[in-house]
Amino acid sequence: MTRLVVVFAMLLLGSTGCGESSAPAQPGVLTVGVREPASLLPADLRDQAGRMLVGALWTPLVDYDAATGRITPRAAASVSSADQMTWEITLRPDGRFHDGTPVTAKSYVDTWHTVADERWAGAGALTEVLRPVAVTAPDDHTVRIVLDRPFGQVPAVLASPALLPLPASVLATRDWAGFAANPIGNGPFRMAESWRPGSGGRLVRVAEAAGKAREIQFRVGASATQYDQVKSGKLDLASEVPGERHDAMHHDFADRHAMWPLPEVSYLAFPVSDKRFEDAAVRYAFAMAVDREAMAADPLAHQVDPARAILPPGVAPGERSGPCRPCVHDQAAAKSLLGQVSFAGPVALYFDAGQEQWGRALADQIGTGLAVEVTAKQRGDETTQPGDGPFLVTRSLNTSSPHELLAALAKAAGYADDGFAQLLAAADSVGASADSGQLYRLAENQLLRDLPAAPLWSGHGHAVWASRVREVTAMPLNGIDLASISV
Repeated sequence: MTRLVVVFAMLLLGSTGCGESSAPAQPGVLTVGVREPASLLPADLRDQAGRMLVGALWTPLVDYDAATGRITPRAAASVSSADQMTWEITLRPDGRFHDGTPVTAKSYVDTWHTVADERWAGAGALTEVLRPVAVTAPDDHTVRIVLDRPFGQVPAVLASPALLPLPASVLATRDWAGFAANPIGNGPFRMAESWRPGSGGRLVRVAEAAGKAREIQFRVGASATQYDQVKSGKLDLASEVPGERHDAMHHDFADRHAMWPLPEVSYLAFPVSDKRFEDAAVRYAFAMAVDREAMAADPLAHQVDPARAILPPGVAPGERSGPCRPCVHDQAAAKSLLGQVSFAGPVALYFDAGQEQWGRALADQIGTGLAVEVTAKQRGDETTQPGDGPFLVTRSLNTSSPHELLAALAKAAGYADDGFAQLLAAADSVGASADSGQLYRLAENQLLRDLPAAPLWSGHGHAVWASRVREVTAMPLNGIDLASISV
């Protein structure tokens, strides 16, 4: 009898080790798998993990939906302008940082000056998109912005993580590394401990929210391992899905996975100084020789969506139903177009650091499709454009405003056209609405017609989660909304 009890006890112990989890899930505690974030400074974000964490630690002035133009006030009570040049932001009076100090208008003014001075990755939201000539704080709850031209996209820019406020303590010490390890925000969660590189960290909710996660534990690791841990019940949510798990995701997590557009987009730009590319037929031929679906599957491992327009889904305003002929792979038409003009190879296709794997595959694909010798070469200086061949342009966006990408793409390609400039200015001068969406469409259509750069693809994010997790949503700029998750 004693032997039977021992055997039964051993079976029970064995079953706990082989079940859904090696440790019981804690009520209200969400475990999340992430890659190591490059930074937790709001204005220096460069990856999905950083954007997601900062989205939990801070509350933006507004939320902005690019597809509808809808603005939802958050830390701001209102955003207004009579002429689209002078804007006033009225702050909610109860805003506080996690260190207990108030969030005031001066917090924003001082932070924005610092962001511009430090030239962090997100500084372009201020210096290239917003372009203020003055930012002041008439009182504790009012931020006044004076711009250099009428610009109705200000609310869209105010949603950018680059414009989140920093507390006076770090603005005084300028200890950016120390702050990034233990950031102090004004959002729904605060850091419970310093971030541990290679390991992770822990966030706790500032104010109780019924049914929502009260604590989030982050675990740094490989995305394939984290996917398998969610599947086995050892992790609640994996914030990335690697290419080798992409197909399995749809049946492993049939109703427990999400995909959303990322603010990352790539183009094939054509050199204005290379006479061989003066004819639009040549540019269209190169664009239509690209099999975007094949590239998305391999070598880009299902992490991108083939382009359907100049503007990617994360920043495209309004309905997107118009055709994009140069986005369509048509090898026969591409060869026919090239055969209508006098074109001679060989051609160099330039890529930057980080683009080598798919840049070489793209060069091979275009060369084969057009029967032209195309050789991939690494560009020595990313700030200069080559003069003897097309080059790849990949951009991470700081805002959801169409202005940012349209202006940046024209600049990167060296495209200077008075008609395009006028269309862009007209769209900029209208408030964020359906009307501005239609005007931006006109500017986008001109870029598509002249094709100084051919759209290739835009990034998308993936997540999978356990059955105990509910209400998982994601936004292009911030990624997964951790504050909305029920567990």
